[in-house]
Amino acid sequence: MPGEATPPAVLPGTRPHRIGLLEGDGIGHEIVPATREVVDAAVAAAGGVGVEWVPLPIGAEAIETHGTPLPEETLDALESLDAWILGPHDSASYPEPYRRQLTPGGRIRKHFDLYANIRPARALTGVRAVSPAMDLVVVRENTEGFYADRNMAVGSGEFMPTPDVALAVGVVTRAACERIARTAFDLASKRRGRVTIVHKANVLSMTTGLFRDVCREVGRDYPSVEVDDAHVDAMAALLVRHGDRYDVIVTENMFGDILSDLTAELSGSLGTAASVNASSTRTMAQASHGAAPDIAGLGRANPIALISSAAMLLDRLGDTSDPSFAAAARRIEAAVNATVGSGIATADLGGTASTAEFTDALIERMRDL
Repeated sequence: MPGEATPPAVLPGTRPHRIGLLEGDGIGHEIVPATREVVDAAVAAAGGVGVEWVPLPIGAEAIETHGTPLPEETLDALESLDAWILGPHDSASYPEPYRRQLTPGGRIRKHFDLYANIRPARALTGVRAVSPAMDLVVVRENTEGFYADRNMAVGSGEFMPTPDVALAVGVVTRAACERIARTAFDLASKRRGRVTIVHKANVLSMTTGLFRDVCREVGRDYPSVEVDDAHVDAMAALLVRHGDRYDVIVTENMFGDILSDLTAELSGSLGTAASVNASSTRTMAQASHGAAPDIAGLGRANPIALISSAAMLLDRLGDTSDPSFAAAARRIEAAVNATVGSGIATADLGGTASTAEFTDALIERMRDL
């Protein structure tokens, strides 16, 4: 990086990090290997001790080889790893009964209680954006709320007592609100010092009202962080009009899913939107977009979202063990911005580069930083 005379020192006794690699389906077979190449190059350039990659079966190929999209051996192996990179899955194409089951990524999130879905939205140089000055992070509670596939220990929170009546149960607990609020306030303390709590307490007064109130209570422990709040419908409009005014947005599961897709498009493209699912001890990099089976195998996939998600993963590992990983994350972020800014991009961003060509250009740029 500019201004760095030498790479950060590796802590004594540091070992290679063991990171799970789950390619998934569709374009996952292209963007996950691309991400692995970029991470290896970034860690080497930053003076890190390297990564021990652990490929694991998942998705449609695992159905053929193991009879399930998420084998128990994969879950067992993830237990012993430092972090994981998960490619997109195309569960809509799985044969029954797998199509109706919780997705592989959903099962992993639930099994490891990855309660924080962290989704930054920042415009890249050279990418047309509705909100070119946007630089915010949506912190989404990931385990309960109104998503029926996550909010029950057994079964689903969505059910039909008769063929003509469908019901859904929303779950909001103080404990889950407290831990996601602390994630948001800790993050804001390292950024621009502002948290916006998004809710719908004027209608869902008990559930999202509890979410709002607990977040406010946690905020009192962070006197240097400014706090405000907004109803989710007003927030959607405000993001379109004034998306550059926000820093960290914390909200419940469904609202966070919707708003983070909105902010991704406002800042450029879902194809550039990074995301991690995390607990206090575990991190899984997983891009916000899907498996795009219509372009799978054509070399047209944009790897930026997953590469940037991996950079977020490296940054989190750098905070707890090897500072060179944090330096590698910054190197990736700078190289992505510089490469796209130079006009090298995949077709979805208006460029002509293939997945492999973009990856090669990114690695070359990263070595020059």
